[in-house]
Amino acid sequence: MSLIPFDSRRQLFGAATKYLLESKKDEPVPGDDGPPRLTSRFLESLRMSRSRDRIMANLDEMYREAFERAKTTGDDSQMATLDFAYRREQLYFEILLDVRDAMERR
Repeated sequence: MSLIPFDSRRQLFGAATKYLLESKKDEPVPGDDGPPRLTSRFLESLRMSRSRDRIMANLDEMYREAFERAKTTGDDSQMATLDFAYRREQLYFEILLDVRDAMERR
C-alpha cells in the first residue's frame, strides 16, 4: 500500500483556484453592509472609468506645472530631475494601462 504525501500548498492553491475561478452563479450575493470582496464576479463587473488619454493628460499637466515652476526659478537640476521622473512615470503608466486593457479584453 502506497501513501500519497500530503501537500498543503497544492491543496491551498486548489482551494483558492476553486474559490476565485469556479464561482457559482446561484450563490446569494452578500448584503451591502459587508466589506467588498475581490471575487472573480466582482472583477468581471468592474470597468475602469478613466481613458488612457485622460490619464496621460493628467500626468502631463502635473509635470508641466512643476517643470514651469523650476524653469521660472532657473533650477536646472530640478528641471532635469522632473524630466527624468516624467518619462519614467509615463512608461510605468503605459505598462499598467496595457495590463488593464488586456484584463478588460479577457
